[in-house]
Amino acid sequence: MDRRDRATLFRERLLAAMDLCGMSRSALARATHVDRSTIGQLLKPDLARLPNAQLAADAATALGVSTDWLLGLTDRPERPGDVLASSFALSPAERSAADAQILDWHKEAAGYKLRHVPATLPDMLKTEAMLKWEYASAFDHASALAIEAMQELFSWLRSGQSDYEIAMPQHELRALAAGSAYYAGLSREVRLEQLCFIARMCEELYPRLRLFLFDARQIYSAPVSIFGPKLAVVYIGEFYIAFRESARVSSLTSHFDRLVREASVDPRAVPGFIEELKKTMPET
Repeated sequence: MDRRDRATLFRERLLAAMDLCGMSRSALARATHVDRSTIGQLLKPDLARLPNAQLAADAATALGVSTDWLLGLTDRPERPGDVLASSFALSPAERSAADAQILDWHKEAAGYKLRHVPATLPDMLKTEAMLKWEYASAFDHASALAIEAMQELFSWLRSGQSDYEIAMPQHELRALAAGSAYYAGLSREVRLEQLCFIARMCEELYPRLRLFLFDARQIYSAPVSIFGPKLAVVYIGEFYIAFRESARVSSLTSHFDRLVREASVDPRAVPGFIEELKKTMPET
C-alpha cells in the first residue's frame, strides 16, 4: 500500500475508534503520553503522516483495538487475544446446563444443515430405557434431565427446521447388538429396543435425518457437532470446545464431509444393516 493511502486509512480508523470510545484528542494524547499537537498532526487530512511504533501501539491499547488494524494490516479491529476469545470458548459438559446450551446451539443454527459425530449413540436417538441405564449410577434427577433433554432434541429433529446428518462408526452398533464394550451388562431387551428405534427413525425421518456408518479402522473422528457455517463444537469429556472462527468451522466441516464420502453404510442401507445385526444378537 502506498504511504499516503496507508496514512489516510490510519487516520480514518483512528477517528472511528476515537468516536466509538468517545475519546477526545486531548484524552488520547494523555493516554499515549504525547502532546495534543502530535495527535492533531496525525489527524490532519492534508498530511500523510504515520506514527512511530510506540505511538501506534499506545494508541491501539488506549482505544482497545489492534495495532495491525490501525495500520491497515488487517480488517479485524479486535486485539489478537480478543479474536481468540471470540472464536474459541470452553463450555462445561455437565448435564442440564450443557443440555440447555446444546439446544440453544440448535436453535441458533435453524435453517442450516447440522452435522454430528456422537461419542456413543446420538442422544436424540436414545430410548428412555437406554438413558436410564446410562445414568443408573447418577442421581435420579440426572436421569430425568437426560430424558427431558433427549425429548427436546428429538422434537427439534421432528420439527424439520434443519436437516441433520449423523456419522458414527459401525462398531458402535455392532457392540450394542453384541452387548459388548460400552454396552456390557445392558439387557438384550433394551439393546433390541434401541436398535429397532434407530432403524425406525432412520426410515421415518429420511431424508431430513441421514445416518452414515463409517469403518473406524479406515477413518477416525472425535465427537463433534457442526451447527451450520458459524459454529463447530468438539466434545472432550468435561468440556465442549466451541469454535466460531470461519476457517476452523470450515475445516471441521470438511472433515465431516470426508466421513460421509468414506461411509461404508449410507442412510438408505442403515435399517437393513440393523436388521442383519439383530440376527447376530446372543439370546442372553
